[in-house]
Amino acid sequence: MDLSELRSGIDSIDNQILSLFLKRMELCKGVAEYKRVNNLPVFQGNREAEIISRIKELTGDPSLEDGTGALFTTIMDISKQLQNRSLLADSPDYSFTVPDFENASNIGCQGTSGANSETATRLLFGEKPLKFYPTFEDVFKAVENGELDYGVLPVHNSTAGSVTATYDLMGKYNVYIVKTVCVEINHCLASKKDIPISDISCIYSHPQALAQCSDYIAHHKLKTSDYSNTATSAELVKNSSDDENIACICSKECAERLGLHIISDAVSDCAVNRTKFICISKNLQVTDDADTISVMLKIPHTEGSLYRLLTKFYINGMNLCKLESRPVKDGSFEVMFYLDFSGRVTDKNAKIILNDLSSSLEYFRFLGTSCENV
Repeated sequence: MDLSELRSGIDSIDNQILSLFLKRMELCKGVAEYKRVNNLPVFQGNREAEIISRIKELTGDPSLEDGTGALFTTIMDISKQLQNRSLLADSPDYSFTVPDFENASNIGCQGTSGANSETATRLLFGEKPLKFYPTFEDVFKAVENGELDYGVLPVHNSTAGSVTATYDLMGKYNVYIVKTVCVEINHCLASKKDIPISDISCIYSHPQALAQCSDYIAHHKLKTSDYSNTATSAELVKNSSDDENIACICSKECAERLGLHIISDAVSDCAVNRTKFICISKNLQVTDDADTISVMLKIPHTEGSLYRLLTKFYINGMNLCKLESRPVKDGSFEVMFYLDFSGRVTDKNAKIILNDLSSSLEYFRFLGTSCENV
């Protein structure tokens, strides 16, 4: 047979597969109705394992057994999602309120005046009184215990990537993401007095800022030291003795406010450097424009479990905007996944997938919603 004949044969078989697939899905609707009437769960592990085992035995070709197993696992995952649409569509909605940023009185962020966190907070809350905290965790604690109505923290930078400390704390504290905002980051290198770059003994700044300026630092072979915040590192330099030749990486505005000498005002690796900040609250609040859902979950440490998780989003027509993994930190080498996906919490498909995840996984938390186009 030539190539065209082979392709024609494949097309014919594909048509047969499609016809059988549609018949199988129609039968699955009947299974869903039976489970609904008899209050049975969608997922029945023994039944699934039996089917996969039988299919592998019938394959007859050891080199194709894993492929047929994957094929029928996917078919069953599609079937389960179809059943979920029937069984979970009428489940209760999440209870939430609308944020009241205008009347918020207790607002906080990490760092000190002049920090990028302050800029992000001002974009959301204007010139309202603002409380600064020494660490990210202090902000989370203050929101969880009700000391703050809202807290603002960095979560991702367009150059250096995720702010892992924020992700870890989202898993530790019972708070919700309410909104996101982006800040244009303009790093400069500043010192207390005018000194040559070659005389700088050490540069202080937040690890993210140092990472965002790594090319400049490496080019000049500069020594660095992590500090809690870009603005507090600027204060450190401001208060240093005259014989200390230390410098900091901070915003140009912060350096000018403190009267520091700007050695260079273009030290970022990328000309366009943006950081996304999240605004968190103690209770679930949803803005009118919220079109992105954030969740945190654990999946079984088994073959294909991540693929099967991602299949749920594809089947339900939801775009996965972000997938972040962080270690569980219990010595097990297990990881926690943080996902952002498109959808509104009031959408039928979003509700179905949230209910599916919460009912089928060992650990699941709904982290809140925000607007992707910040």
